[in-house]
Amino acid sequence: MSGISGVNSNNINSAILSGQFGLQNANNGITQAASNIAQQTTNAERDPQAVLANAVTQSLQNVRNILPSSQDDVTTNLLSLKINSINAQASAKVLDVANDTIGTIIDTLA
Repeated sequence: MSGISGVNSNNINSAILSGQFGLQNANNGITQAASNIAQQTTNAERDPQAVLANAVTQSLQNVRNILPSSQDDVTTNLLSLKINSINAQASAKVLDVANDTIGTIIDTLA
């Protein structure tokens, strides 16, 4: 099969594995970014008086830990969602091309 149009079966397997790996990584990135955004939204919706009351009960060293995250984190996570979405589309295209290549090889051999 390696002599047909210069296509090597290892290259096709590598393309399929790369596409699957890329989709899995993109999925993990999307899940993590969405989780981070949900967590930040939950923290941002806390009552400001409750945050201040909590700050009073804790030492001033820990105030930073109880305050809601900055908007930069939301922006970073939104960008991560978009980047991982694009990566998923690219990985799906790799799988599509590998599938088409396999179809062409089968048609050629038949």
